[in-house]
Amino acid sequence: MRMMNEFEAQVLSDLCVLKTQMTGLMGDGNGGRIADLEHRMEQHEQNWQRAKGFLAAFSVLLTVAEVAVWAWRHH
Repeated sequence: MRMMNEFEAQVLSDLCVLKTQMTGLMGDGNGGRIADLEHRMEQHEQNWQRAKGFLAAFSVLLTVAEVAVWAWRHH
């Protein structure tokens, strides 16, 4: 069996580093940083939808209060 030259050893070393980085990025089947980012984005979107719903309900409440005040003054 022949010995690896310096170039081949460097390529194998770089591939090992690349594999480690890809495993950290994509995960090893249990999620990785991309899966974490996707989860955070889903949470952010859910929180944004909740905030919009709360603001819509609050605006309806203010409108009802304004109509009640207007009706009370003009009665």
